[in-house]
Amino acid sequence: MSETHASTVSYVRDAMLPQAAPPVGETGAIRWVRENLFPTWLNAILTVVSLLAVYWVLSHILPWFLNGIWTAKSLTECRQIRDATLGPDASAACFAVISDRWQQLLFGFYPNHLYWRPVLALVLFLVAVAPILFSGLPRKMLMVSAVVPFAMLWLLWGGSIWGVLSVAAGFGLGYLGFALGSKYLGALVGALAAILVPVFWWIFAASAAAQIMQGIVPISIEAVSSKDFGGFMLSFIIGVSGIILSLPLGVLLALARQSDLLIINKTAVTFIEVIRGVPLIVWLITASLLLNYFLPPNANLDLLLRVIIMVTLFASAYMAEVIRGGLAAVPRGQYEAADALGLDYWKSMRLIILPQAMKISIPGIVNTFIGLFKDTTLVVFIGLFDPIGLASAIRASTDWNGIYWELFIFIGLLFFVCCFSMSRYSIFLERKLQTGHT
Repeated sequence: MSETHASTVSYVRDAMLPQAAPPVGETGAIRWVRENLFPTWLNAILTVVSLLAVYWVLSHILPWFLNGIWTAKSLTECRQIRDATLGPDASAACFAVISDRWQQLLFGFYPNHLYWRPVLALVLFLVAVAPILFSGLPRKMLMVSAVVPFAMLWLLWGGSIWGVLSVAAGFGLGYLGFALGSKYLGALVGALAAILVPVFWWIFAASAAAQIMQGIVPISIEAVSSKDFGGFMLSFIIGVSGIILSLPLGVLLALARQSDLLIINKTAVTFIEVIRGVPLIVWLITASLLLNYFLPPNANLDLLLRVIIMVTLFASAYMAEVIRGGLAAVPRGQYEAADALGLDYWKSMRLIILPQAMKISIPGIVNTFIGLFKDTTLVVFIGLFDPIGLASAIRASTDWNGIYWELFIFIGLLFFVCCFSMSRYSIFLERKLQTGHT
């Protein structure tokens, strides 16, 4: 370096500076607030307005919650406690109605001394669905899952155990009809036999067989009529039954709608479009008032059973369209690959096509399940005492006449827990199966 140039340079760094911390405004909460709440002047205004709205709502709701009264026998007593402790102008919720009537909201008019039966049925249900929802559990537990629904049926309704076993026998006969029909007359005949044989058995022979066996070996527990079912238990029974039954029926309808056989295709299309084209409340009224006219003279289906059948058919029509969308999203090459492997129709569907279609359809399937579970509240219009119907009955009593929000918040919380759980499981399953394209 020349002497003239060296004299013009005051300092030349010969070592790296140590790493310094970033500015305070570029890290942590301050950065997040600036980027997400105040990135522009418009967003800043909207943030301030939103915070004021949240503050206004919480300032009115929180005192009502925090001052809640949990011990009282009537709304009048609640108000007397509020006036004595907080003042007549204070805002206080009367949650005592939940403390006083929670059993009725959960179990309806189910006998008090038999509450252990629906509780045990719920425990068995959770045990049964565990190996279905979580693949890490032993596959042998699926045998328990196949038996538990019949045990739950007996626990909830009681009566002779042979009535439940006769229902289970219908499924065994259906499987036998499918196996024999498929072996000797073709897959189509086998499928029809799997449907028609159990139906005829249940309508014409199951009741008589149960009575004969009960006369030979009497085994029974205290029977409970369906009219005593109510509250959240009723909604849970209808919702879970519709969910479990509508999924396989929806798969069959989706496959039938894509069938090349004219009769099967048009029958499936007609069923799906007719069911989806009419509101659920109309079908429930049909189940309540008209369905018995289409049954044999001696057949008298229980109202709750009729509702479950109609809810299942309604949900299966929507499920069929969701699954049909998944089938349409499977690349055509997958169908061709199944043909190239020499697989017949049922094996290609079971091993290659349906697993991919079901994986794609997970969000739509769970969305249908959640909608179905919430729609169980519509049974109030046909005289069944679901949680909404019981809330109206409770509010009509002299003790709790005039109470509103406390009951509906409790009911909404129960539905939220169930629906949110289904939603979170859907997300878990999507991540596990890596649904979608990366």
